[in-house]
Amino acid sequence: MAGGNERSIKALKEVWRRAENSLCADCGKPDPDWASSTLGVFICLNCSGIHRNIPSISKVKSLKMDHWDDAQVQFLAKHGNAVTKAIYEAHIPIYYYQPTYHDCQVLREQWIRAKYERKEFTEAGKQLPYSDGVKEGILWKRGRDNGQFLPRKFLLSEREGCLKYFTKQDAKEPKINVKIDVINAMFQPEKIGNPNGLQITYVKDNKTRNIFVYHESGKEVVDWFNAIRSVQFHYLKVAFPIASDNEIKNRLTRNFLKEGYMEKTGPKQREAFKKRWFTLDHRRLMYFKDPLDAFAKGEVFVGSRENGYSVQKGLPSGTQGNFSWHYGITIVTPDREYLFTCETETDQLEWIRAFTSVINQAMTPQEYASKCLDAVSFPS
Repeated sequence: MAGGNERSIKALKEVWRRAENSLCADCGKPDPDWASSTLGVFICLNCSGIHRNIPSISKVKSLKMDHWDDAQVQFLAKHGNAVTKAIYEAHIPIYYYQPTYHDCQVLREQWIRAKYERKEFTEAGKQLPYSDGVKEGILWKRGRDNGQFLPRKFLLSEREGCLKYFTKQDAKEPKINVKIDVINAMFQPEKIGNPNGLQITYVKDNKTRNIFVYHESGKEVVDWFNAIRSVQFHYLKVAFPIASDNEIKNRLTRNFLKEGYMEKTGPKQREAFKKRWFTLDHRRLMYFKDPLDAFAKGEVFVGSRENGYSVQKGLPSGTQGNFSWHYGITIVTPDREYLFTCETETDQLEWIRAFTSVINQAMTPQEYASKCLDAVSFPS
């Protein structure tokens, strides 16, 4: 804390040490060391950068390096994270995704702007751009075969319980019509190569389809994301009337547990190992030739330990297939063993942790049904 008298410095330290201010007000990161002198919140370095881009709303200063005068310290003392959150987060819809410090920039920025700049959550019953039960607009969609991003019209309808997209603005019939309860959505800026990149997935005929989209406006793409969550939430409220709001909230969109490259071999375990992109979506392990493929080359169900599934470090002795990566993983299922290799030990341990977290969870009745339907496996 540069400069300032001892009384101000002591008072600032006391406010900073309050339990309510021990996590960033916007993303929850521990030990924030910045604060907004106009909003009265304690924030982390990354969120302070977003605040700095809205100077008409928020003036940020370092708690360690900047000078705080008596009036600013008193303002912080009267506010702090708890008081400010009670104002700006008073009426957040339960389906609205509140990002953490693990989430991408566009989600965190639009969360901060929604709170302080647009004041979306200060009034009960406020009409929001993602709460109508219908949303229509243009998203840039990656072509399944040519890989080009082209503008496509999308329509989300709570009344019809579906998401559609059309290849032409004036098309009467959609190219795809997907039921809302089988849709998942997550931000994938690095994978898609756009800071506003959104991956939409759905299961049809027990196969997963990927759609990759983006919008030039960060606000618009985050509004689409929360509109999907809103429609899903209201659909599930009707489908499961006795479920609590929090139970339903936990069934909305989810991020993949793990993604990345591994090498795989075929079921005979004598074929050469081939580098492929893998995605673990809870109990679905899928592999792709390219991370942006529309369809998986193969999928396998990952069940629970009590049903005969396990993960082991390394490969079985005598494995014959040639492989260039040497950090092996063996997935044991009731039907066969699946062999993989990772480039580094870090990758190996991260994949093992991800598989273990799934295998250690008991299977739900719905997952039993999914296992019975799942006839898809890894080809050679």
